[in-house]
Parts: sequence; structure tokens; C-alpha cells
Amino acid sequence: MAINHTLRPGLVQLRVLDLDKTLNFYTNVLGLDEVGRTADGRVLLKAYDEFDHHSVALRLADEAGLDFVAFKVGSAEELESIKAATVAFGYAVEEVPANTDQPGFGKRYGFTISTGHRFEIYSEVELAAKGPQLRNPDIWTTPPRGMRAQRMDHFLLYGPNIAEAERFCREVFGMFVPEVCNLPDGNRLASWITSSNKPHDLAFVEYPKPGKLHHLGFYLQDWTDVGNAADWIAINHLKLDIGPTRHAITRGLSIYFWEPSGNRIEVYAGGYTAYPDNPQRVWDADQLGRGLFYYSGEVIPSFLEIVT
Repeated sequence: MAINHTLRPGLVQLRVLDLDKTLNFYTNVLGLDEVGRTADGRVLLKAYDEFDHHSVALRLADEAGLDFVAFKVGSAEELESIKAATVAFGYAVEEVPANTDQPGFGKRYGFTISTGHRFEIYSEVELAAKGPQLRNPDIWTTPPRGMRAQRMDHFLLYGPNIAEAERFCREVFGMFVPEVCNLPDGNRLASWITSSNKPHDLAFVEYPKPGKLHHLGFYLQDWTDVGNAADWIAINHLKLDIGPTRHAITRGLSIYFWEPSGNRIEVYAGGYTAYPDNPQRVWDADQLGRGLFYYSGEVIPSFLEIVT
């Protein structure tokens, strides 16, 4: 449930190295539907429980990673208000015309935040041709495939100056920060940020290189589906990072792995209910292992060091 006028992260564009092999993962293993392609070869995807035209775009490139993340806002008026607030915050904003590189999407505004990531905002997007039913709906219209991902859920971004990025999300997007991890000197190491009752819509980790993606998260129904995802990882010989496991931070049930182009994916279920008036949860940096992986209490090096 969105609590403010920045509704949710609604669109990501990923760079992939092998389009056919990676697309097979997103459709037949993760379980997304291909909904279209652009003239320049971008492939557009959505999960079965999403209403909007698409939530993931894949672009063939020489280097894997993240092109941009886009947030849906509540109205055209809110879009203009957030654009003005972004400019006042100090970021240059450019307009992306409707129905250009992302068919079905209205006008978007794009800008680069302190961590080096491109953020975009939009308010209008066409409904998908095949979305959830609206009248007396069944739980799905066609059986979910593979890992049965319900929706694109969140992302973790690595970059410099996350304190400013966190302040931007609070002051301009109207989000709140349910959970943080601080260094011994009091500076921020990581923050988990949301515009809804989810424990996070996005998260930041302080990192010297700008614009890096740690992982893109997709929501599953429950712990059984996390186990089902582990089976699909093994059957398809995908490289496992860690899990199945449980976070103490966000309290989610989780498994991390890499898709064929090398972007890290998390499939995730559960998590606590976040409210903006709840006290903030604070982790000390020396307890981060227990926060991330509650059962082992340890962080494997790949989880901290490999980003795209």
C-alpha cells in the first residue's frame, strides 16, 4: 500500500550480454511474460501479478548492469511537483517524451542522483494487455511459470554519498527509512527506504564506484516458493550466491543468484510491515552479517564485492 505520492518502483532497464539466453531465464525460469520489443531491440517484460504495461526492459550491451530505475507517482500534478522539487534539490532534469524507448509509458523525467544512478519518474502508463482480472478475479489467469515471480519488488544500489541519496528520497520523494546500518563513526553504511508498507522499495550501500547494481529483487508468495526457486536455480545450473536464507534486516525470506548475463537477482518473500511513524531499526556495522543472513551470521565476500 502506497503511503505517499511516490507510489513504487515501476520500471527498470537492465543491460544484458546475451539477449536470447538471458531472455530465456527471465521468461521460462523467473516466470515473466514478454509483452513487446522496440525497434532498437529492447525486450519488455512483466510479471503475472502486475497491471502496468511492463516493469523490466532488457537492452543488449557490452557490459551488464543497470541503465535506470523509474518510480511511478500518483498523478500528473504530482509528477510536475516532484520534478520541481528535484530541480530545487539541485539535480538537472531532462524530459523523456511519451512512447519513445518505453512503449506504453507517458512522459518521464530523468536525473542522476549522488550515487551515480539515473532515476526517472512518471505518472502515466498503459495497462497491460494481459493483467490480473478486475471483476470477480481468479488468483491468476494462466498458471505462473518457473519461479512464479509475482512482481518486480525492489533493488539494492551501490554508490558514493548515500547520505545525500537517502535525504533526496525522504525530502523529494516523500519516502521513509525503516532500517539503517551505521559505521562506528556514525556515518551511514547502508539504508533501506520505502514509499509503502513494504520494508524496502530500494536500498543503498556506500561504495566508491558510482552507478552500480547489487541486485534486482522479485517478490514470491511464500517460503515454499523460495524453495521452488532454489530447485530452478539447480536445474538450470545458475550460479548461486547465497541462500535460501532469512534476513533479520527487512525479515525477508531470500535466495540470491546470478542470471546468465551476470546481474544478481534476489527472489524474496515475507518481510515486516513498515509504517512511517514506527521507530527506525538501527544496525551496527559489526552486526551486518547477522542482519543480512540471520541463520549463519556471516557474509560471504561475493555478496559484498560483486556488483554490475
